Parts: sequence; structure tokens; C-alpha cells
Amino acid sequence: MSTSDSMKEAVGRRIREARKLAGLSQGQLATQLGLHRPSVSEIEAGNRNVTAGELKKIAELCEVTVSWLLGEATDERDDQLKLAARELSKLKPEDLKRLMTLLASLRKEGEK
Repeated sequence: MSTSDSMKEAVGRRIREARKLAGLSQGQLATQLGLHRPSVSEIEAGNRNVTAGELKKIAELCEVTVSWLLGEATDERDDQLKLAARELSKLKPEDLKRLMTLLASLRKEGEK
């Protein structure tokens, strides 16, 4: 496997992760990109090159940076926190309150 192929696979995995976290199906992402669903599947599998324009649009739709999709040197913890925040914003208020209580408990355990 060439470096180019492994890079395409890594980018494809990031695109799949971002798409799923954004709550989009391959079909929905394809529609937004003006592509057919199998094209998104091929991109995610690392079998199809993604254009710069497609990469930018995917980043916008999935609310991540192009740098993150490319796996460039970024603060991974910061990226994870951004993705977590987006998921937290989808919780019902009562579920968010329960989660905050759990987080406080975990933090106290870690301080012991």
C-alpha cells in the first residue's frame, strides 16, 4: 500500500467519523455534495480521491475543520471536545443534567 493510499484511507475514516457525529447518512451527505451515495462510500473507504472543494464542503456540513479531516497536526483533545460539545447540545435538558452530575463525580474520583 502506498503512502497516498494510506492517506486516502485515513481521510476517509475521518470523513466517516465526522459524518456520523453530524448525524448524516451517506445519502444525505452525497445530496449536499451533489454526488451519488456510492461516491461517498468510495471516499470513506479510501477508494476515491476527494477534491479540495468537496473536502471544504464536507468540513462545513460536519462542522469540523479541513485540517482535522486531513489529520494534520491539531490539538486532538480540542477537536474531541468540539465534537463532544456538538453531541451534548443534542441532549434533552434532563439528560444533560444527569451527565453533568456524572462528570462531577468522575472529576472528584480523579482528585483522590
